[in-house]
Formats: sequence, structure tokens, C-alpha cells
Amino acid sequence: MSPDSTSQSDEKSTALRPVAAVARAATLLNLLAVAPDGLGTNELARQLGVNPSNASRLLGTLRAAGLVDRAAADGPWRLGLHLVALADRALSALDVRELARPAMRRLAAETGETVTLSVSAGTESVTVEFVPGAGSVVSVAQLGRPSVAHATATGKVMLAFGDVPLPGGELARYTEQTVTDRKQLAAQVKKAKADGYAEAVGEREDDLAALAVPITGAGGRLIAILGLQGPQSRLTEKRRAAVVPALLQAAAEVAAALGGTPR
Repeated sequence: MSPDSTSQSDEKSTALRPVAAVARAATLLNLLAVAPDGLGTNELARQLGVNPSNASRLLGTLRAAGLVDRAAADGPWRLGLHLVALADRALSALDVRELARPAMRRLAAETGETVTLSVSAGTESVTVEFVPGAGSVVSVAQLGRPSVAHATATGKVMLAFGDVPLPGGELARYTEQTVTDRKQLAAQVKKAKADGYAEAVGEREDDLAALAVPITGAGGRLIAILGLQGPQSRLTEKRRAAVVPALLQAAAEVAAALGGTPR
């Protein structure tokens, strides 16, 4: 073995060797993550296998970085709020489309209908990905197309789970089935929130039926919306009820991949 290859091997070995202080800090954060009431310095020291003074110095360093905190001078330690900001940045770096595709493909294959993925854009949601179904008559989604809050399943999910107010002014009518009564819309949004999904049948386009469910992240924050759509003649009321569990399961898989808590 040449001196250069030996040096590279030594450098690689050193790079992979854990740093004890960093490993202890990671372990400490994991201990606090599973302790809803927090932990005291002495208990953390015991579980880390260090003396209390070392644990105290470690906690002080983490507190200065906003990673841990305590409500009182002698109170239990808890995770710090800066971890929330770090988690949000980590999640924003994930490509929700890439993570959602496996579940979307399985759902499309299982149901034969077109599966869509939408993300919020202010008070609307916009389609960013879709997988066409295998049915003889296939509904084709349009990428970049914004939802209509009162006339689409994804729009109603935005109203129910996206902290978006009911649309103001007169509600536009797209078909004979479009809901233009504000009280009726509010009742549908309330039902969607209780059921965990929304539907729209012939409301934006004649003979188009659609279902949509929220994909939520940490704290229940709406990250994206998973939808299923097809001809109303095929997605009958009975068929829609039958595919809801598969749609909810697919959304739960995507939420788990994004680090969220499945509904």
C-alpha cells in the first residue's frame, strides 16, 4: 500500500470516528425528546453516564444554542424552540414530490384513477404532480393549475386544514352542482375536518368526481394535499367510499416520510 493510500485510509477512519462530546449531546437531545415532563440535570447525568458538572456544562452549551431550555433555574430541562426552526429547514429541503411518488403510484395502480399532489400557494392549492390511472377513461390533471376553494376537493381541504378563511364575495358557479351557498360550503368544510377528507362531485367540471386528503407535518401543519379523481360515472358514491381508506393510507405514508404524524 502506498503512503498516499495509507494517509487517505487514516483520514477516512478519523472522519468516521465519533466525537464523544457531540455523541453525548445527541444522546441528551434524544433523552429529552421522549421525556414530555423534562429531565433534571442529575437524571440526565445518570443516563448519560457522566458526572453532574459535565452534564451541566453540556446543557449550558446547548442552551446557548437554543437547543434546550428550562422554565425555572431549578426546573427540568426540555427541548429548545430553535429545534423547531431547524426541523422546518430540514423539511423544506425535502422534495415532497419525490417522497410522494411511490405512494401515488401504488394508489393509482390500486384504484385505477388519477392521483394528484397539490401544495399550498397562499389561499389556494396548486397541482405539482400527478399519476394517471389505468382506466379506459382517464382523468388528466393539469400541473400548475390552482384549485377553486369552494368547487374542488383540494380547495375544501385547504379551507378545512390550511387555516384559510372561506372565500369572500359571490361564489362563482362553474356547473349546476357548484356550491354557491356560503352556509352549505361551511357545512361541507366542517364535515371534511371531521371526516379527514373532502370531496367534490361535478362541481368544477361536469362528470368529474374528486376526493382529497391533507398531508400534515409536525404539529398538524398542512404540507400538501393528496387527491384522487376520475369520471363521476365510475367514481360513484359507493366507489368513493370504498377508496377513501386507501387514499388516507397513502397520505399517511407520505406524511411519515416527511417526518409528520399521520392522521
